[in-house]
Amino acid sequence: MNRPTLPIFFVLLAATAPLTAAEPEWEAIDEIQVTASRRALQQSEVSSAVSIIDSDEFSTANLITDALAAQPGSYLQETTPGQGAVIIRGLKGSEVLHLVDGMRLNNAIFRNAPTQYAALVDPATVASVEVVRGSGASLYGSGAMGGVVNFLTQRPGFGSEGSRGNLSLMANSADLSRKVSAGFDVSGDDTALLTQLTWLNTGNRKTGSGERIPSSGFDSAAARIAMTVVAGDDRTWFLDLQALEQPKTARVDELVAGFGETEPGSSEYFFKPNARYFAHVERRAASALLGADWDVDFAWQRIVDDRDTRAYQSSERRQESNRSDLLLLDVDASWQLANSEWLVGAEWSNDRVRSERQSSEQGQLQPRFPDDSRVKQGALYGNLRLAAGGRSSLTAGVRYNLTRISAQATSLRFSDISGDLGWTFELTDATSLVANVGRGFRAPNIFDLGTLGERPGNRFNIPNSNLEAEHVNQADIGVKVFDESYSFEVFLFALNYEDRIESVPTGDVTTDGRIVTQSQNLATSDLHGVEASAVVQISDSLAVDANLTYTRGTSRIEGSAETDADRVPPLNGRVTLRYSASEQWHAMFHALFADQQDRLSPRDISDPRINPLGTAGWLTLGTELLHYRDNWTFAFGIDNVLDSKYRIHGSGVDARGRNLFGSVRYDW
Repeated sequence: MNRPTLPIFFVLLAATAPLTAAEPEWEAIDEIQVTASRRALQQSEVSSAVSIIDSDEFSTANLITDALAAQPGSYLQETTPGQGAVIIRGLKGSEVLHLVDGMRLNNAIFRNAPTQYAALVDPATVASVEVVRGSGASLYGSGAMGGVVNFLTQRPGFGSEGSRGNLSLMANSADLSRKVSAGFDVSGDDTALLTQLTWLNTGNRKTGSGERIPSSGFDSAAARIAMTVVAGDDRTWFLDLQALEQPKTARVDELVAGFGETEPGSSEYFFKPNARYFAHVERRAASALLGADWDVDFAWQRIVDDRDTRAYQSSERRQESNRSDLLLLDVDASWQLANSEWLVGAEWSNDRVRSERQSSEQGQLQPRFPDDSRVKQGALYGNLRLAAGGRSSLTAGVRYNLTRISAQATSLRFSDISGDLGWTFELTDATSLVANVGRGFRAPNIFDLGTLGERPGNRFNIPNSNLEAEHVNQADIGVKVFDESYSFEVFLFALNYEDRIESVPTGDVTTDGRIVTQSQNLATSDLHGVEASAVVQISDSLAVDANLTYTRGTSRIEGSAETDADRVPPLNGRVTLRYSASEQWHAMFHALFADQQDRLSPRDISDPRINPLGTAGWLTLGTELLHYRDNWTFAFGIDNVLDSKYRIHGSGVDARGRNLFGSVRYDW
């Protein structure tokens, strides 16, 4: 199949954030969030557990997924250095909904295991990341089981007329990475235009052992153009075009023998390429029809997931071409009546999957996914926020979702109703008690129903067209404190995951020794834990930011005994000390840590990425120095100061060893 490359006009554009670099404000602040409610509210106004990550926390990151590491309730897994996957409340992959400006990143070939697709969003385009922990299915539909991750992009602004630009250079020693970003934006009375371009090259990763992991380097190129047009009082149009391509990224865990293996699974395994192309048109109109504020979004996304593979010591090479084309239309209206805020909306999507596979020795083969399969979804949803007394407020949401799937001769239909209820009670002006309950769902996708081919852990998956939707029931209770000089949150959560789709051995073995598996609705999982975070402004120049997350889980498969749940993160957290010596000089010192994880599921034990004796605990220390001088911004630092050799639980590669990094940025 033909695939597009980066549009040539993007090559003429420039990247990273177009806004003038600002000195960091590290005091505890009550930030604006939109993801948990689909409308802008202060973080203290919502009952949900929400994390907000500003761009200064990932400005030197190679991947946007790096922003999700060491956040409350979030745990980052790496199958290979060019990819990253977040685990929220013990759930991962297609069990967590990923969005870009509210538009779905999840598609029909998302795995219910760690996926690589979130790494195809350029960090230079992102202004902030909002993470909602807990089911958000009433507002966002299928897949919002463990939580919702929303990448909110930089928007063209109207701060001052004229043009602005920037250029930044970044590098690090552990990955031998080099990154160049440049950007330009211009604004007039009613039109603002933003252009961005990013290029990244990395070498083989150096771990704490002092060795570099073979074939772990990768390249990427990204481009973006966005425009905002003011079409009258409180009427705006927004147009956004994005593209990111990784031309050749190795799946390292297939090329290096893992735990329990004497030889690697493959002699060649490359994503060649992985790419994402995205177009988004948004129309906003305040106080329009019926007196409501209207938001209409139409988006198209293409994910390219091509692969070149060769089994270990085999002469046969296989080439795959896989892509998903997702169309999405969302219309919602909101208005305020007395002491209540209402939001109603409708959503429609159509995802088409194309897939081919060829062999150097056998010619055309059956593809990884059923070719020309489709997933169509339609939904109606509503949300109400009600002031219920002097100190209480309630939030309630409901959604009806209809999913139709066609894959070759198979035609399936799934309908579901999901809902959630949130309660906030103000104990004091700064302290609130909150609670949430919800029921979410995930309809099976093309990956679940139709995947044919190799899977990690010496498995070979065969299709199953008799799957049902998954469901999760979740509840949490917490305390939120937002004061001028400090903020604090602690949440206790529990969720029950029913009809969970699990990869189950069929009892057969392929001719090359792989265990034949099939996805089936046989598992039930129970997960619970605690998430805590705090930011304290000790003085005008000193602040501390810390978080801690603990998750436990069990799982049951029909006919089998209860076991520990799959891929559950260990106790983990972060402590960061921020010091401002002056307006020009700032420093950060941080410690990241995780306890050992020896509560393993049978799947974990058989996974060559995970030590069957358990993953050892680890601690890393790091520091960063920031200097602002006129239009220049300098950042230098060191991570993993002690050069510890460790692996993040569930990852396919060891983490970086001692890493020197630096960046220089000029704004004009």
